[in-house]
Amino acid sequence: QELSNLVWTFATVEQPHPKLFRKVADHIAALDDMGKFQPQNLSNISWAYATLDETHPQLFESVAAHIATLNTLDEFKPRNLSNLVWA
Repeated sequence: QELSNLVWTFATVEQPHPKLFRKVADHIAALDDMGKFQPQNLSNISWAYATLDETHPQLFESVAAHIATLNTLDEFKPRNLSNLVWA
């Protein structure tokens, strides 16, 4: 949640920080298990990167791959899903 809050805050105040965003994305993309991320966290992270036009294909691939392994999307609120699709 901390990483999600961090990048969400930068995006909310429209303050890009490419080096920080690259470091956070590299860390998240390298995780073996993204199961600790709540749907809201995944949504906020994706939204933040898209909002600040920060690209990191490996991050988005990791998020998508994780979501694709889930048995159901019931834990995702409609807003979570719409933010993910928009991002």
